[in-house]
Amino acid sequence: MTNQRVTWDEYAINLAESAAKRSEDPYQQVGACALNEDKMVVGLGYNGLASGKNVQEKEFWLDRDNRRKYMIHAETNCLSLCKRGEVETLAVTLLPCSYCATMISAYGVKRVIYKEEYSRDLNALKIFEFYSIDLLKYT
Repeated sequence: MTNQRVTWDEYAINLAESAAKRSEDPYQQVGACALNEDKMVVGLGYNGLASGKNVQEKEFWLDRDNRRKYMIHAETNCLSLCKRGEVETLAVTLLPCSYCATMISAYGVKRVIYKEEYSRDLNALKIFEFYSIDLLKYT
């Protein structure tokens, strides 16, 4: 009997997808998973409000533009658990925005895999190329 193990990329994307389910954002749930060079998980994160902040007003969640100002992105939450240079691969369920792409660059991440493109901000493609970060769309 042969056991088909998932690849490291699939493992990381699966963990990122699981983390995304914790997001309270009703419109865009994003998750991220950081692996070090030994393929150990060194960080997980999802988009949401700062820990301990609980907003019950329905209007807050319905106004996308207003809500976005307060949301902490999955990549930020994930990398905040890591040290600079520690992350070899960052798996994200959504292509990072340009702000997160520059932050990912500052953390010294070598490789980013993502599942879906974020059509509102594709600048990460150029940023990752500029910083020589390997980028792979997971299919």
